[in-house]
Amino acid sequence: MKGLYCKVGETAAEAKFVIQETNVPSALGSNQVKVQVKACALSPLDIKLHEDLKFQRDLVPVGREIVGIVLQVGPKVTFFQPDDEVVGILPLDTAMSGLCDAVVINEHHLVQKPEKLRWVEVAGAIRDGLRVYTALHTLARMASGHTLLVLDGASPFGVLAIQLAHYHGVKVLASALSSEDQKFLEQLQPSVARVIGVWDAKVDLVDSCLEETGGLGVDIVIDSGVRLHEEEPEARRLLPYKHDIITLLGVGGHWVTTEQNLQLDPPDSRSLFLKAASLSFLNEEVWGASSARQGRYLRIL
Repeated sequence: MKGLYCKVGETAAEAKFVIQETNVPSALGSNQVKVQVKACALSPLDIKLHEDLKFQRDLVPVGREIVGIVLQVGPKVTFFQPDDEVVGILPLDTAMSGLCDAVVINEHHLVQKPEKLRWVEVAGAIRDGLRVYTALHTLARMASGHTLLVLDGASPFGVLAIQLAHYHGVKVLASALSSEDQKFLEQLQPSVARVIGVWDAKVDLVDSCLEETGGLGVDIVIDSGVRLHEEEPEARRLLPYKHDIITLLGVGGHWVTTEQNLQLDPPDSRSLFLKAASLSFLNEEVWGASSARQGRYLRIL
């Protein structure tokens, strides 16, 4: 059986994808489940995270979000039985690629697949769904009546954030990075309270948010990255500056960032202090780093 792996080089540019022969253990551990893979999502690999966690290996498995049918269960498995339809995310330290005919995974990384959803839909939504739920519920403590700003609202992550926020009675503002994104967001139902077309140089993100909230600012901001320097690649020039995000935050607001290299200067920290605002870093991999919150993780899935 073959799987897809990333061969790590000295730099990110030297990384290569290879198809490698792999074997599924014939004997299962006590809590292990053998799953026939029906669909697998491809998410970006964070090689730097593997290095930070001291995973010393030349081949990194590709494809961790899987959905499939249970073929076999270990002697102490209690949640599943053969022929169950399941979905889960392979742990970060797994040696198996999800792009295989079958994988072996601990039962505590799996949940039942909703019957009415297709294989591909489930595999494609599971990681962004985990990220959105972590951002809005675990980190930002979203509640009905809050105002949320989703930056790059037309991205898969952004669309799921908008849907989950609407479900909980939150007023949603969203930024669009192109005219096509803006048209897409304006057609969503339930409708977004305001779509801010940051692709248009005449539109100011901060002014738009303050105008929409009567000058009070938003309660929650979820970014898709932050512009750190004046000279940035073309793809990052529409990202907001950290000062802009802090300015449009309301009193007691929550800023959830995906920017790993974010640095705050003393004036930025002072502004957050005066607003009693908070900053959280979104890293969904933390759920698999410790078993202390395994129950909450499974509930989110």
